[in-house]
Amino acid sequence: MGRKSLKDVRSKEIIEAFYKLAKKEGLENASLAKTAEILDMNPSLIVHYFKTKEYLVYGLIEYILDKYLLIFDVPKTIVDDPERTLLRVIDNIFSDKWNKLFDDSVSYSCYALAFRDGVIKEKYKNLLDSLRQRLIDLIVQCNNAGKLAVKDPVIAADMIFILVDGAYYYLSLVTDKQEYKQKIARYKQQALGHLQFVSVPSLHSGKMK
Repeated sequence: MGRKSLKDVRSKEIIEAFYKLAKKEGLENASLAKTAEILDMNPSLIVHYFKTKEYLVYGLIEYILDKYLLIFDVPKTIVDDPERTLLRVIDNIFSDKWNKLFDDSVSYSCYALAFRDGVIKEKYKNLLDSLRQRLIDLIVQCNNAGKLAVKDPVIAADMIFILVDGAYYYLSLVTDKQEYKQKIARYKQQALGHLQFVSVPSLHSGKMK
């Protein structure tokens, strides 16, 4: 693979700085000028890569959405085992790893823009469809391997992500660590219940890194 272009590297650098600024001050208070100040960069250079704050927000959303896909990263040692891969993905989804991928305040601020901006709405829709499709594929692989007996993988994957969306929206309001831990474990069990394992899984997916 070739090296990434300077444009790609610099664009990512700007987006990451904008993300950190949005975490600290709120998306509504983040600006191109403040981002340039953080990077000790001339504001005109920011404009060269992102014409307006709107375009920088689009870049930020792409950055956040790419992080969602990291939930499907699993160790190479288990990629050929569909059951272990599926269990690890479920572990990833219902764990601190998912919650630490991105800042809730920034993510929800960006999501709120989907109700006013068709481009953002389409980006979120495509990403969420992609997450569901990846889970569908894993479920189908487990079905084919005789590990699951899921009649409709599409419905099962959709129900799991509906559970995920609602769970984390609510959990963003929970401050007690013990309560959070209990609820996330309960939601994980509910998700596993949609997967209809042929036999009780050994749950040998391992701890999260």
